Amino acid sequence: MPGTSDTLWDIAKTEVEKRENQESDRDGLQCWERSVFFIGNKNGGKTTIILRCLDRDEMPKPTLALEYTYGRRAKGHNTPKNIAHFWELGGGTSLLDLIPIPITTANIRTFAVVLVLDLSKPEELWPTMESLLQVTRIHVNKVIAKLGQTNPKVATEMKQRARNILPKDNPDRELIDPFPIPLIIIGSKYDVFHEFDSEIKKIIYKTLRFVSHYYGASLVFTSKSEALLLKTRALINHLAFGFERSKSMLVDQNKPLFIPAGMDSLSQIGPPPTIDSDIGKLNAQTPMDLWKKVFEKTFPPKNVGIFKEVRDPARDPQYAEYEVDAMRGQKDQELEQYKRNASKTWKEIEFDS
Repeated sequence: MPGTSDTLWDIAKTEVEKRENQESDRDGLQCWERSVFFIGNKNGGKTTIILRCLDRDEMPKPTLALEYTYGRRAKGHNTPKNIAHFWELGGGTSLLDLIPIPITTANIRTFAVVLVLDLSKPEELWPTMESLLQVTRIHVNKVIAKLGQTNPKVATEMKQRARNILPKDNPDRELIDPFPIPLIIIGSKYDVFHEFDSEIKKIIYKTLRFVSHYYGASLVFTSKSEALLLKTRALINHLAFGFERSKSMLVDQNKPLFIPAGMDSLSQIGPPPTIDSDIGKLNAQTPMDLWKKVFEKTFPPKNVGIFKEVRDPARDPQYAEYEVDAMRGQKDQELEQYKRNASKTWKEIEFDS
C-alpha cells in the first residue's frame, strides 16, 4: 500500500514498474492488452482463424490492405476481461510496406505474430514465409532498439526471453535464431494437403518443423475442421488472452502437426530430405539457407512476374464495384487531361533569364 506521503507521480511510477515486472514473466504474463498480427498467403484462411478465435459466426470477407478488430475474454470466473487487438495484413506479399504500422514501442512487449501458410500451394510457401518474416523481423528489431534507448532494462529482458525459448543445456540453443517476439506458424488447408503424395508431404512436414524450431515458433496445421480450429485457437489464445499454454505435441507425418514453441529438436527433425551427396554441392551459408535450397529443388518458387500480386487494391478484380470503378475511370481521365493542359501552360510561360 502506498505511503500517505507518496505523491501521485510516485504511485504512478510504482504501478508502471509493477506492470513491467509482470510483463517480464513469459509464462505468467499478466497484462491487460495484447496484440496479435496475422500475415501470410492471400486467401490462406487468416480471417477465418481470427473469427473462430473471437467466436464470431460470420462469413469471412477478403481482407483489404490492413484490417483491425479486437476481442475481450476473461481467464476465469469473476476476473476482468483481457483485451486482444487483432491486426490482419491482406494481399499476401504485395503490401509489405504496411507491416510496420501496427508494431510500435507502446505495444512491442505484448506483441505476437501469426504467419499463415497455405499448404495447398507449396511453390508459394517459402517465398511467402521468407519475405513476410524478413520485413517483420527488421522492423521489430528497430522498435526494440528504439525501446532500448528509453527503457534498456525491458529491451534486454525481451531479447533474453526470446533466447530462453530453449533451456540453457539444450544442444540446439546455439544453432537456432529465435524470432525476437512470439511467433506461431500455421499451415492452413490441411484437408487439401492431406491428399498429396506421401513424399511431397514429408518434405513439407520436415521443412516447416525445421523453420519453426529455428525461429523458436509454435507450429500447427489446420483446416475448416472444428477439432483442428480448436487446437489452433488454443495456441493463439495463449498469446492473445494469456490462457494456459498447451503442453501436448503431435509430430506424426500422417496427422496434422501440433508443436508448441521449444518442444521440438534438430535430432528429431533430422537432416534435410535430400540425397547426402547432393548437400555438399548446395553451397549454403547457414542451416536455413541449406533447407531453403533443398526445398526449392522440389518446389521451385513461381516466376516473380507471376507470383507478384496486384499492389493497388483499387485495381484488384476481387474488389470490383461497377459504379465506383466507372467514377474512378472518369476521374482518371480528368486527371490525365489536367496533366496535359498543365504541361502546355508551363511550356508557354517565359521565365526571366
